[in-house]
Amino acid sequence: MSTTLEKTEHTEPATSAEEIPTSVPVPRHGAPISNWLRAHARDLLWLLPVLLISAIVNFLNLGGSPQRIDDEGTYTAQAWAVTHLGELAHYTYWYDHPPLGWLQIAGYTQLTGAFERWDIAVLAGREAVLVAALISVVLLWALARRLGTSRGAAAATGLLFALSPLAVQFHRTVYLDNIAVPWLLLAFFLAMNRRGQLAAFAGSAVAFGIAVLTKETFLLALPVLIWVMVHAARRETRRYTLSVAASILMLIGGSYLLLAAVKGELFSGAGRVSLIEGVTFQLGSREGSGSISDPDSLLNRTLGMWWQLDPVFIVLSLFAATAALFLPRFRPYAVLLWGMTVFMLRPGGYLPVPYVIMLIPFGALLIAGVTDGAIARLRRKNVARRGPAIAAVSVAAIGAVVAVPLWTTQLRGFVLADLDEPLRSAQEWLAENASADQRLIVDDAMWVDLVKAGWDRDNVIWYYKLDTDPAVQTQSPNGWRDADYVVTTDSMRTFPGAFPQVQEAIDNSVVVASFGSGTQAVEVRRVTIDGAEQAAITAADAAATRSALGTELATNPEVALSDQDRDRLTAGQVDARIVAVLATLAGSGSVSVSGFPIVPGEEGLTFRQVALSAIDGSPAVVDGAIGPDAKALVESLNGTYEPADVAIDGDTVVLRYSVSLQPALP
Repeated sequence: MSTTLEKTEHTEPATSAEEIPTSVPVPRHGAPISNWLRAHARDLLWLLPVLLISAIVNFLNLGGSPQRIDDEGTYTAQAWAVTHLGELAHYTYWYDHPPLGWLQIAGYTQLTGAFERWDIAVLAGREAVLVAALISVVLLWALARRLGTSRGAAAATGLLFALSPLAVQFHRTVYLDNIAVPWLLLAFFLAMNRRGQLAAFAGSAVAFGIAVLTKETFLLALPVLIWVMVHAARRETRRYTLSVAASILMLIGGSYLLLAAVKGELFSGAGRVSLIEGVTFQLGSREGSGSISDPDSLLNRTLGMWWQLDPVFIVLSLFAATAALFLPRFRPYAVLLWGMTVFMLRPGGYLPVPYVIMLIPFGALLIAGVTDGAIARLRRKNVARRGPAIAAVSVAAIGAVVAVPLWTTQLRGFVLADLDEPLRSAQEWLAENASADQRLIVDDAMWVDLVKAGWDRDNVIWYYKLDTDPAVQTQSPNGWRDADYVVTTDSMRTFPGAFPQVQEAIDNSVVVASFGSGTQAVEVRRVTIDGAEQAAITAADAAATRSALGTELATNPEVALSDQDRDRLTAGQVDARIVAVLATLAGSGSVSVSGFPIVPGEEGLTFRQVALSAIDGSPAVVDGAIGPDAKALVESLNGTYEPADVAIDGDTVVLRYSVSLQPALP
């Protein structure tokens, strides 16, 4: 007896529910792997290139584009907390999402050592979700073949799923939805099995339960999964197999309730989080995304971002879903896609940005499946009503023509752009210029990296928690005033009124380093207790003082420097501590200044580095080491005038002073 895939080689794709293949090839029990590989070599010749292309495109420049965001930093930090802190989350776990998603990420990173292999923690999480995406490619291939599509269509399904710019953007981002997708696809794949249905339906229920406990929004697919199961179930065993599947699904869902009950956090209570509060927040009290007619609404911005990434995929998915409503074998997935689309546009509802991740595999499946069916219909002889098939193929062809240049441009950006450079630079600036005993308010995307860099976890405050977590508020009795730095990202700037303490910290701070521009901009701001307005007045007075001192120093013949550096001194752009040190050196001999190097990110701000090439005629650097006179100078500087760092750069010694908001020197 030939297998389903072997039959597919010699027959046309199925056109009705009765013709749907019901199994996929598996090696016979005890058969050598080599025999199975030979038997299915043609399938592998189609599937493996799809996997290879998908892996290359998605992994290239993984750390450069897109820029890390707060959400993926949160899920990564929670996974890191599981493996490194032995805790379910890096802050109080409050049942906003089931924990199974980041537990899977934690398991992957623990097995592969991903956190140790990457300098940026979020990239370990990105690696995990991309592996999940590649698993999804295989399962999507299997699901497409089980639905009766040709090998070419199954390959096209995988490529659409993996290479659409919309998919690449979200598959590279650490969202729990990416971990849930392969479980959902596995659930549908097993639900269509007609042999060994008890085990298959049980496995489908387990897979779907894991998907829901990975990301709760996947529960929306349950009605369609039931539909597929009922349609595929054998009449004589339907009641039994469906009952077993339902029992398993309820048991898995009940495990989450049991977790909360065991921890005493099922119901609301004073001084504790609860599952009920988490569910209530997600389903009822969470602020809606606004109206699609409001250009400033979150809904409008989210849909606009999806559209900007890949309008062709979105349009073709909706066209294919409409056509698939008339094709029995694809109808459940068309209803799923349209149902999810209508649900996200409900009035007053909240639309999560990664919501589209659940729709992408089914959009790819319907585009490839409908086109494949139309082509097969056109190839048959004496088939009436070819108009719809011609229309479907024409739309697909037009879409391909439009998509090629669009995808080329978008994918080139993913492969070549370094959008994360501002965030990396901000982290490096903090590591080099802030001390580990200073408190930071930051985007969660850098939380793990800063803790690994030496900061105590209590001194790295995820900005969201400063206004929402009582434990953090207890550690910060003075609120924003207890912080030394606040690092702003697009995530912080998106909702300026949502976090009052964070906004106060931003309003009462001054920029000490800035990286990038636009939505990628990252600013390191020094918190000032007296407020930003008073800090500006103080800074203006300090600049006038520096200008007066610098003008006097610039006329001293014992100080050798360029005309450009002389202008910087007279303009008051050089740190007063440097001016004082140079004046002291000039009073006892001579000094040669090679420049005032700019600290990266501090363009346009006060110069707080000085490069010395000679002191009293002696070279500052001798045989690659600091010369005796320069060494004596460094050792004599203490207190306010002690540099934060001393480094050799070529034939100069560079003194770097710490960030200071001090209005005047003591």
